[in-house]
Amino acid sequence: MSDAKAKTAKPAALTPDLCVVGAGERGIALATAAAAFGVPVVLVERRTTGGRPTALAARALIEAAARAQELREAGRLGIEPASPAVKDTQLNDHIRRALAVSAANHRPERLAALGIRLIQGEAHFTSRGSLAVGELIVKARRFAIATGSRPDLSALPGMAALAPALILSEDDLPGLTRLPERLAVLGGSAPAVALGQAFARLGSNVTIICPGDILPEHDGEAVMTVRQRLLREGVTLHEGSEVTHLESRRAGVSLTLNGPAGDVTLEASRLLVAGHRRPDIETLDLDLAGVRSDAAGITVDRSLRTANRRIHALGSCAGGAAAGSSGFAGDDHVGIVLRSVLFRRSGALDLAASPRVAWCRPEIASIGERQPIEPAAPGQLRVMRWPFAEVPGAVAAGRTEGYVKLVTDRKGRLRAVTVVGEGASELIAPWSVALKAGFGAPAMAGSPFPTMAASAASRGAALTFLAPATTRPGLRRLIGFLRRFG
Repeated sequence: MSDAKAKTAKPAALTPDLCVVGAGERGIALATAAAAFGVPVVLVERRTTGGRPTALAARALIEAAARAQELREAGRLGIEPASPAVKDTQLNDHIRRALAVSAANHRPERLAALGIRLIQGEAHFTSRGSLAVGELIVKARRFAIATGSRPDLSALPGMAALAPALILSEDDLPGLTRLPERLAVLGGSAPAVALGQAFARLGSNVTIICPGDILPEHDGEAVMTVRQRLLREGVTLHEGSEVTHLESRRAGVSLTLNGPAGDVTLEASRLLVAGHRRPDIETLDLDLAGVRSDAAGITVDRSLRTANRRIHALGSCAGGAAAGSSGFAGDDHVGIVLRSVLFRRSGALDLAASPRVAWCRPEIASIGERQPIEPAAPGQLRVMRWPFAEVPGAVAAGRTEGYVKLVTDRKGRLRAVTVVGEGASELIAPWSVALKAGFGAPAMAGSPFPTMAASAASRGAALTFLAPATTRPGLRRLIGFLRRFG
């Protein structure tokens, strides 16, 4: 072959068992898990590996803000309270250190050592079983799309006319080196509320604006506890309000709201748009692969399969039966796709057993049915609560706000569990296992919990289910009869 022909020859097509499109957190998790079984894997990413570390950056900011608030509230433990001095650049260093730990696991060298072939470039489907990355063609047995999502500002009136420097999104947190003086948060979702509270604790003047109630995905009683805390900490809430006009000003931006009190105008130095995201799938040419999609993402069933049975979608780019689930069931996505790709087993996304967490303070963690539960007949449901104020360990730690709330049927089968309080994200874990395994309140009441720990509230709530049994005449007669034998 001549040199000219050799230069123009196209590379041979790659034929791995699995091709993952998107090297974000979940794409890498799927690729590494498959490679651990010896499966040939190709991973495609158009940017740097690791994707958008939005959630981790937000968590680092929220935790830093929590430490600042603890200094202000130290007086309840007999310690002189202090007003923390927040240093913007050092706060950014903290966020970047958290991201660096995660980035070490996403380095191309590590992926190559695990047997994963990384291809960097823009990917698009050319047929139902073929993907192109530049001149390279990938014909895999199975494809998994994990391209994630990006901030969506298109639905907000007047946003396009604002200078980009006035708009802050979740994706901008890793590069944030200066805290805004006055921050208007657009949205009432869990990320919006948690970040709004965090900025307020770090010294910003914060206003949260949402068209409905804050935290609509969580139990209304728990949300009231958070709402009261936000107001105590100086956060201004405009619930049930729509932004009707945005206008740039010399010192920032002017917002006009229409809400229960009529039209309201307020000023902010920056806007934080949180919770408004759209799937990053426009360049994939999904129609050529026989894959359907809409504004919510790639249409999938509960097993995360698309209309093309050889293609799965996971993470925040997945819509259909998985729409909105990536924030709390994303890790479950990886397991479902892995079982399908390797073992041809069809899993099912169990949204009820996946914890939904709001990282505000107090935290809210929930599992089970999401809508208000209506009993089929009077007495069919039971609601049990156990406040942390009655848990000695929580009292000793000065963390008595909140409770554990159970909703069960008459036999104690779990319908929903809500934990609101410090560490709720950890305390919900055994309840998630119980719901998935079919354990009810009686089984949890008989389970051992650590002494002097906040988890005693979980056992207390479960024991409450058994309390009516102590007054049953038949049970008391049995106890009386057994007493005759010593």
